[in-house]
Amino acid sequence: MKVVYWSDYSCPFCYIGEARLKKAAKEAGVNIVPEMKAFQLDPTAGLHAEGDTVTRFAKKYGLSMESAAHRIDMISEMGRGEGIDFRYATTLFTNTMNAHRLTKFAFYKGGPVLAEQIAEKLYAAYFTDNLELADHSVLKRIAMECGLDEADIDELLASDRYKDEVLLDEREAQRYQIYAVPYFLVNGVYAISGADSVEHIREILERAKKDEAPLESEEPGMHCGPDGCHF
Repeated sequence: MKVVYWSDYSCPFCYIGEARLKKAAKEAGVNIVPEMKAFQLDPTAGLHAEGDTVTRFAKKYGLSMESAAHRIDMISEMGRGEGIDFRYATTLFTNTMNAHRLTKFAFYKGGPVLAEQIAEKLYAAYFTDNLELADHSVLKRIAMECGLDEADIDELLASDRYKDEVLLDEREAQRYQIYAVPYFLVNGVYAISGADSVEHIREILERAKKDEAPLESEEPGMHCGPDGCHF
């Protein structure tokens, strides 16, 4: 079963949603290898983190520091509920273009399986290890752990290769009228918007397996867009 999804590595609900998708697929008895498409939440983000996540969250949503910390803790708890060592409060927010370029490079080198391995490590690097995803040394280490050639990685990171492919993903999202992530598309027909529940994702996968009439999420699940995250 083919599942394409738009996501950004700095989006907490994307990581949670992908984990729920895999859990639902296992429960539904379907084999999937998700293919990630790029959706930068903030293309203008810098190459180095500025300030801490709680302060950034409070400023973005007009919250007190206490309220911001509480919401971040709630999201982290959701992630831990999916078996992820989720440490959202101490993430280091940076530009994700190079992380997306690396994912594209992995896809063209080794297909969706290798790209998914890279994606999982990038999510973990951000939300568990709290590393800067714009840092070339972080990206290079992850790529080499997945078996990519060091010289190829150096060449990639020193260039803007696959930037056009990343931007193409984002233009495709616009054509589908996708303005928030995660957004999953099953077999090119069945849409799941946001980090929906495992139960509802499983229902959609089972319908797709039976090739029944399309069923979309009635209400968007937890998601992030350029204006922020909503749940």
